[in-house]
Amino acid sequence: MHINKHTTKHAPTCTPKHTAIGQRKQGIIAPLLRSILAGGALLCLVSCNDMDTSPLGTYPEDQFWTSIEKAQYMLNMVYNQHYSAGTMWNDETLTDNLIHARDFCDERTIRDGNAETTTTTFATTWKNLYAGIKTANMFLENIDKLQANQHTLTRMKAQARYLRAWMYLRLTSLYGDVPYFTTNLTTAEAKRVSRTPHTQVMTAIHNELTAIVNYLPRRDDLTNDERGQITRGAAIMLQARAYLYDADWAAVEQYCLMLMNEQEQYGHYALYPNYQDLFSQDAEYNAEIIADYEYAPRVRTWGEMHDMAPISVGARVNGRAPTESLVSAYLMEDGLTTDASPLYNAKHPYAHRDPRLTATVVYDGYRWSDNVPDGTTGKIIYTHPNSNITTDAYAGPNKNQTPTGYYVRKYYDAKHEDRLASSINIITMRYADVLLMYAEAMNEQGKMSQEVWNATLRPIRQRAGFTLASALDYPTTATQADMRDIIRRERRCELALEGLRWFDIKRWRIGKQCLDGYVLGARFINNNTENIRLDKYIFDENRDYLWSVPQTQMDINPNLMPNNPGYSR
Repeated sequence: MHINKHTTKHAPTCTPKHTAIGQRKQGIIAPLLRSILAGGALLCLVSCNDMDTSPLGTYPEDQFWTSIEKAQYMLNMVYNQHYSAGTMWNDETLTDNLIHARDFCDERTIRDGNAETTTTTFATTWKNLYAGIKTANMFLENIDKLQANQHTLTRMKAQARYLRAWMYLRLTSLYGDVPYFTTNLTTAEAKRVSRTPHTQVMTAIHNELTAIVNYLPRRDDLTNDERGQITRGAAIMLQARAYLYDADWAAVEQYCLMLMNEQEQYGHYALYPNYQDLFSQDAEYNAEIIADYEYAPRVRTWGEMHDMAPISVGARVNGRAPTESLVSAYLMEDGLTTDASPLYNAKHPYAHRDPRLTATVVYDGYRWSDNVPDGTTGKIIYTHPNSNITTDAYAGPNKNQTPTGYYVRKYYDAKHEDRLASSINIITMRYADVLLMYAEAMNEQGKMSQEVWNATLRPIRQRAGFTLASALDYPTTATQADMRDIIRRERRCELALEGLRWFDIKRWRIGKQCLDGYVLGARFINNNTENIRLDKYIFDENRDYLWSVPQTQMDINPNLMPNNPGYSR
């Protein structure tokens, strides 16, 4: 049984945006889907709960823990609760990569400097993550009641513990000190629990991952029906990512090397040969993918692209749009910035650029039919307001078209369903990130070298499509500070729109640099001499690296106070 085609129907009060499923894209799914939905009805309260409510509702507990199949339903639920496509796109909207300019969503409110203790996303994120943790805790407290193969039970427990660690890492990254517990809380306990210091939460996460890694399978050992399960490689990478967030460079180096050099132990990983195709259904489960969040045609899809793609290819309106800041980050073919390269021509600003720009962003004159295998011929996207074809063209603020002159290309599903519904898996961890983390760790320790460059940034750029020596060869005259800028830019462009940018801004402490001042779009104003100007972001260095503890939670439990700096209560 393919276990992490995660969940089930939810209660009507918290219906998710996407339908859930218990089987991946290959094979016959209908019988299994019926069983997942039937089992899921028993668990429908899980994702709607605060941390003290029983997920089983009125269903007799002694009748639930009677089979491995029922336990699997609950493990599937944990997979479902730990992440989603919507989470990734919301995270990107918190950054200088995307802006949601059509309405005042919470991400826009936060970036405009108007966040309060009552901001809805502070409460829903807290609640949803603790709901997932509660499901994991309940699963772990009851799974040993089953009379089943011990190897199967041990692997299932390791998966649940990994997912719980993932959710705690997200919680402490967003809120700082957060309540940490690994058992189900009673109502009374939930009203008394206090915040655990960030350092202690991180130590617990590292200890958890160390304890479970050898109970997880290698990627190489999974059958086709098991693809998508948490593996040893994912546990090692989550260790590296957690150490990265705390700037423990020696530990980042150690764990990245485990994935780079100890592949017999932790699984074989490698860069996928085509960057653009990496984010498609056809490339799923390739050797670059260390972990992903799964979707499947017709039965489990995500729909955010309906409000991000060009109107002429089937989008409804444009909600989120890439910014000029993101577009400007992409180098020229010679490896130089647009300011420094002789290849740059302001009249043709998107020519001779890093090929990853075309794989990520739709710009004026974008040759759609050359870059999207959807059967169109000769289709070009025009976003300039002076274009003769205005379907996708910038028309000013609060219009259906792009507010920045750009649309999202990355993750566009050429095999999409109605309303651009996509079943492309969302990649949460991939091998390119391992190489970038390793390069950064080596540079921060003063250990950057041509050997490190040739093992990390050079193959990443080669895969991207760079061919000139000036872009591929080790920059021998670069200082440590120069190399830091190179690695950070490379990381932004390689991992753009994958939900990681905010956490990089946070750990680099560059919020004021990136998220303070006007958000700009393409240079379409005053005869192409000025950029479109949108919101004026406000970033408070003393407040905005952490979210507020939700007001509703502080009202229930005074032990969650004092709040993070800059917020009331």
